Amino acid sequence: MTIAEMTSRQHRRRVRVWFGEHVIAQYVAEAPLAARYEQAMRRRFAGLRVTNDILGPQEHADNN
Repeated sequence: MTIAEMTSRQHRRRVRVWFGEHVIAQYVAEAPLAARYEQAMRRRFAGLRVTNDILGPQEHADNN
């Protein structure tokens, strides 16, 4: 992994929508886009838990 990739990953976030203990949606993006997506998911899925976590350098996730 290059320095640029490590720096980029430090600013990426993973937003997940949970139905109980099951993830039903996941999105990985830069912090501002992730925050926007999180707010949209909170409006759409008002009764479900929505998390917005820092994507660590060891974690791998796809934009879904």
